[in-house]
Amino acid sequence: MVWWWWIIPGFVGVIGLAFALSGLGWMFRGRPFKGGRGVFGGGVFLAGAAIVGLLGLNLQTYSRLTAERQVATVALHKLGPQLFQATVTEAPNPDHPSPITHQFQIQGDEWRLEARVLKWKSWANVLGLDAQYRLDRFSGRYSDTVDEQTRPRSIYSLLPDRRTGVDFLPVAQSLTKYVPLVDIPQYGEGVYMPMADGAEYQVTILSSGGLLPRPSNEAAAEAVAGWRN
Repeated sequence: MVWWWWIIPGFVGVIGLAFALSGLGWMFRGRPFKGGRGVFGGGVFLAGAAIVGLLGLNLQTYSRLTAERQVATVALHKLGPQLFQATVTEAPNPDHPSPITHQFQIQGDEWRLEARVLKWKSWANVLGLDAQYRLDRFSGRYSDTVDEQTRPRSIYSLLPDRRTGVDFLPVAQSLTKYVPLVDIPQYGEGVYMPMADGAEYQVTILSSGGLLPRPSNEAAAEAVAGWRN
């Protein structure tokens, strides 16, 4: 958040308001010429502050819409047919300032990461409120639906590492009834990608609240390129 885009026009606006009020005071005291100059000068300052503020608002809208934050990295090591060792490293956030690493054995052809997301109104994004998330589950997934129905499943909760302090999601759900800050109080978001030996992925969250996985090495890029439809 570039606060200078708010501080500078705010400061200029205060000066303009002071000039305008001073000019009005001189006009009421019978000095219309001096008062008129004050009102005109104050109006120029206020107009300048409004223009700068609108430019800053527009600029920040673009920067917020393209902002991404890292959520996690996923590294895979093949143990056997449709069996992988997955290392999930959660990115630092206010709840935990240091990365948290999990080790899971995953069965299937693809890994899946799920999260609960809090999405703000677009104007709240401009003020610096990014979409908030809480990782929920990590699991394996089979490409074939028959395998999905008959083969062993593997699913792990990521919630215990998050349950510290006050859960903000229920608070946001309550607040949105009275203050139009929250667009969607809470919803589920999930992404999945193919597993391959040595593959690594990065998962980021957009300001819109969507999760976005990307291959971060050659093994992952090859797995995505040869992914079954």
